[in-house]
Amino acid sequence: MENACLPIGPAASPLLSVVVPAYNEEAVLATFHARLAAVFDTLSDYRCEVIYVNDGSRDGTQRIIDDLCARDGRAASVDLSRNFGKEIAMTAGLDHATGDWIVMIDADLQDPPELIPDMLAKAAEGFDTVFARRTHRDGESALKKATAAAFYRVMDQLSGKVKIPRDTGDFRLMSRRAVDALLKLREQHRFMKGLFAWVGFPSVALDYRRDPRAAGDTKFNYWKLWNFALEGITSFTIGPLKIATYMGLLTAAFAFLDGLWIIGKTLFMGEAVRGYPTLMVTMLFLGGVQLFFIGVIGEYLGRIFDETKGRPLYFAQGWKPARNHGHRSSEAGSLSRREMEDDQPRHLVEDPT
Repeated sequence: MENACLPIGPAASPLLSVVVPAYNEEAVLATFHARLAAVFDTLSDYRCEVIYVNDGSRDGTQRIIDDLCARDGRAASVDLSRNFGKEIAMTAGLDHATGDWIVMIDADLQDPPELIPDMLAKAAEGFDTVFARRTHRDGESALKKATAAAFYRVMDQLSGKVKIPRDTGDFRLMSRRAVDALLKLREQHRFMKGLFAWVGFPSVALDYRRDPRAAGDTKFNYWKLWNFALEGITSFTIGPLKIATYMGLLTAAFAFLDGLWIIGKTLFMGEAVRGYPTLMVTMLFLGGVQLFFIGVIGEYLGRIFDETKGRPLYFAQGWKPARNHGHRSSEAGSLSRREMEDDQPRHLVEDPT
């Protein structure tokens, strides 16, 4: 099917949408698009589009995205009004994706776009979600690997019935019905890995080796990773509140038994009550525990406060839809009347249902 350029309207072949959040990725976007376009060229059974979401980048990311959209009719662009964070940038891309199958992938080429055909083949076996599972994490420090493993172990213990697959990120393929279910969840504090697992539907892992970044610098440091872990725990489970309850009960029980022991020694053994240092240590310990769990409760209250505001998740200052969904690229063409009418910034305030 040489130089195919299928129309945007209804067609027999399914549409594949690829959502790519980008923040200060000017050094790698052109290389990423070249590799993704080569993958599109092999998918003769699919119409294709890629939706780049510029998450308030401060470099030339949007300029490069505009150039890619001008050269490849399968490329679309969502330009957010500021930096809202990767989780919301992914949501913005999903809001604008109209595909029968949707892939989420980062632009840094640590996740290879060449894995997409394998994902589609796996999904054809009857799965709604195919998530990429890392067998190796090249380019990451031993500390990063250890903290990631510890985080997933903690989430396993706290998340209850909904289990988040280990060694997985956002790189995955999802069916239309799975994405529609995901988009019904409009909470402000979005831990996407947890939301992916929460919506359910038949899922399967596809193992791969994760590469180092192709160019540019990582946008995460250990402080951001700590906040991300805190976001995941507090937005996806009430486990810390349960721990506070259990610890309070255990502390109260220990204090009661210790009090009985002190009273018994005083009454029956005539031993004077001592232990000023012990008393101070106990008071400081209990004060620290109380302050810690007040902070935990504050995190949950802050999330409740954010949710009650009812604000939109994001605002987009620009939206350029794909001009064609052919599996092969074509030169830039004129927009249809409907496309020109739809070529407006948009945001989803709440689920239309």
